Amino acid sequence: MHHQWLLLAACFWVIFMFMVASKFITLTFKDPDAYSAKQEFLFLTAMPDMGKSPGENRFPEELKPTGKMLLDSRLAQPLVYMERLELIRNVCREEALRNLSHTAVSKFVLDRIFVCDKHKILFCQTPKVGNTQWKKVLIVLNGAFPSIEEIPENVVHDHEKNGLPRLSSFSDAEIQKRLKTYFKFFIVRDPFERLISAFKDKFVHNPRFEPWYRHEIAPGIIRKYRRNRTETRGIQFEDFVRYLGDPNHRWLDLQFGDHIIHWVTYVELCAPCEITYSVIGHHETLEDDAPYILKEAGIDHLVSYPTIPPGITMYNKTKVELYFLGVSKRDIRRLYARFEGDFKLFGYQKPDFLLN
Repeated sequence: MHHQWLLLAACFWVIFMFMVASKFITLTFKDPDAYSAKQEFLFLTAMPDMGKSPGENRFPEELKPTGKMLLDSRLAQPLVYMERLELIRNVCREEALRNLSHTAVSKFVLDRIFVCDKHKILFCQTPKVGNTQWKKVLIVLNGAFPSIEEIPENVVHDHEKNGLPRLSSFSDAEIQKRLKTYFKFFIVRDPFERLISAFKDKFVHNPRFEPWYRHEIAPGIIRKYRRNRTETRGIQFEDFVRYLGDPNHRWLDLQFGDHIIHWVTYVELCAPCEITYSVIGHHETLEDDAPYILKEAGIDHLVSYPTIPPGITMYNKTKVELYFLGVSKRDIRRLYARFEGDFKLFGYQKPDFLLN
């Protein structure tokens, strides 16, 4: 009987200790600091190797932190933005894509990059990806206007009045200094959807009334690329696609001059394999990316990105299918061949629903 009481007491003691331990574990994981530490540890262990060799730098050399700063920076930067930069580095190393992913940092590229010296920011313009709003942000930061709301629309794209210097306006030494030390970013979107936006904006709506698109560029494309010579309608999307997919399109591009920036590849505009950017934003996730970019650039307390209308940044597959409905598979494949570098560098899925 004595042994039975001892056994029963031991069981009660084990149960009591188990309850205390369970309570302690629960409290530990409910504690904000403890949870944060647990979350950070998981974040570190979940970071993919990405095939890097030991000692190879994951960060732009000019942004490389040291010691504890390296640990803190890795923890603070969300994984998605690191993965975007890592993807670019990996694709840039693919020899098979070299002609589609590399370009010289020419005056054409430097003309696309706007400078904010006051806050050490470089922004590469990629038209038809919400760049007007980012220009407004930089105009305010440069001090030309006190707020985004006070910037006249006709001033935003007038580079003699908007107070936005281009990187090409500096000396070679000053250009290199800024490229090495400034915060650098640009925004991308699905390449085919961007082309649809460019076509609608320049040839259909033309809201800023730029008559040369309809009266000079469109006739040039029609003369060269329209198959049915008896067709008298204005430029059609299939004409536009045929022009863009032509491997010999450059001779016509030269005639169009800087107006072609609205449908030039991201590679040709911003040279992502030659310039080490700090952040790449995506139009489809701009609601998250815009605040992140402002925070990383250290300007989130000075200016806000303009309100984004609901649903406007979402990828619209139905619209893409509708626009490409009358375009031949051959022309779509040639178009993809030209923009393949943009698709792969920035992680956009190959549009098999159009190609096959």
